[in-house]
Amino acid sequence: MNENVNRSALFNGSCFALITTAFTFAIRAGILPQLGEQFNLTAEQLGFINSMWFLGFPISMIIGGLVYHSFGAKNIMRVAFVAHTLGILLTIYSGGYTGLLISTLFIGFGNGCTEAACNPMIADMYSDNHIKMNKMLSRFHMWFPGGILLGALISKFMTEAGGFLQQWQTQMWVLMIPTIIYVILFYGKTFPKAKVEGATSLAQNFKAMLTPTFLFLFFCMALTAISEFGPQQWVSIVMSHSGADSMLILALTTGLMAVGRFFAGPVVRTLGQTGVLLGSAIFATIGIYLFSVVTGPIAYLAAVVFAIGVCFFWPVMVGSVAQRVPLSGALGMSVIGGIGMFSTAIFQPIIGGWIDGAREKNAAAGLTDSALELATGQDALSKMVSFPAILIVLFIIFFFWQKSLKNKAVETAAPQAIH
Repeated sequence: MNENVNRSALFNGSCFALITTAFTFAIRAGILPQLGEQFNLTAEQLGFINSMWFLGFPISMIIGGLVYHSFGAKNIMRVAFVAHTLGILLTIYSGGYTGLLISTLFIGFGNGCTEAACNPMIADMYSDNHIKMNKMLSRFHMWFPGGILLGALISKFMTEAGGFLQQWQTQMWVLMIPTIIYVILFYGKTFPKAKVEGATSLAQNFKAMLTPTFLFLFFCMALTAISEFGPQQWVSIVMSHSGADSMLILALTTGLMAVGRFFAGPVVRTLGQTGVLLGSAIFATIGIYLFSVVTGPIAYLAAVVFAIGVCFFWPVMVGSVAQRVPLSGALGMSVIGGIGMFSTAIFQPIIGGWIDGAREKNAAAGLTDSALELATGQDALSKMVSFPAILIVLFIIFFFWQKSLKNKAVETAAPQAIH
């Protein structure tokens, strides 16, 4: 480890950069009704504005992964700062629909740059200790749900306060606070160099990404991402008509996810990456199933189970690529994150179709009002159970597959040790 690298400052700066990402998710969601009212936007137009967040994110992640070793993490974070600042300012001074589309794309681009730079940088800083690397990646990623929780509470407080604080422009200025903090923490710091020989070669990166392990993780990431973001996006349909507070459900879920990621180190050390992924798939399946059948206070128990299931998915998947396919380098980590976001965008209209179909079916059965909405949401969530259920099978295969590879490595090393 280069003695000039201030790991604490770089890690803290990364966390504030991810808090910025989380704030753009939560606060923009909080001001969406105000944007629709002020600019007379339809729900479809608001949906397209939101989609720009998901579009900019994976584009910049993949570009950042391609240029990580030539352009550098420091320069990528400079681009992130410019994109975040432009996105925030363009939103505040936007004149309508087109301006909001462009500003949200900039914000999504900045968010993707953050992931593209910080994931491999943290992996490089702690590459000498895989347990520590997994712990720090998990603690970094805890600030996405943690930041969403904090941002949602800030937006809720400002909206309910009324007056100047309620205005959506004022709430957007809040996004500049963590943005400025991460710039200050990164300013003048030396960033680490890649620790894996060969990881700086794009040819080597692409070759590693064609290995069975990476391709398997690539497919699994698409399902882990939608298992996490799918129910969170649509769960309010069920909760708002089930006797439970949907915002409290969201706060409970994201809060527990943040706590779980903070303590991920001991969990990964005890169960291993494959054990954590398998256990997460089991809990996520049970949690989504409970969401699809329970009402009232038991929904909070479902939120706890669901949070336990999804809280480790994203950081452990990224850590698995860093540890098990190290020659894929920063590009591999960016592609894995990118497929997670692309998967979320692709599955959203599919889930919407499930909801439309379920509403039509239940209306034909004679259900109306709250009963109709509850049955519709629960039908859709029952289909979402298939995502983590498939992962249970895949991670059982992955568990024994990686165990077999480990045993073969030990057997191969043993004769060499004798000589």
